[in-house]
Amino acid sequence: MPVILIIEDDRDLREMLRSALLRKDYTVLEADNGKEALINFKPGVTDLVVTDLLMPEEDGLKVIMQMREMKPEIKVIAISGGGKAGPGSYLRMAKALGADSVFPKPFSVNDLVTRIDDLLHIEQ
Repeated sequence: MPVILIIEDDRDLREMLRSALLRKDYTVLEADNGKEALINFKPGVTDLVVTDLLMPEEDGLKVIMQMREMKPEIKVIAISGGGKAGPGSYLRMAKALGADSVFPKPFSVNDLVTRIDDLLHIEQ
């Protein structure tokens, strides 16, 4: 099964996403910030990245740019609550930087998993 990297500083949300993806038999890797994700990113192994945009250490926009440099074909889904400004501007920037999909928080985990299946061409 494909390998998915979840980069999210909210542990509860990260665990909820991990559980949903494990139920679909995906292999799940995790990082709680962008810096950790970039240090441990394995381009030859990872098929898709779900990244928050506003995180300590390194933001998701930089993560998207650097991962696209290391593996141009990687699939990326950006998620964000957007802080005080709301998610719109951050999600638009993520899309401009190459995110395949964007989801404003809060979002339906089922919708996210369905989009992952679509991006990875997995039959549902």
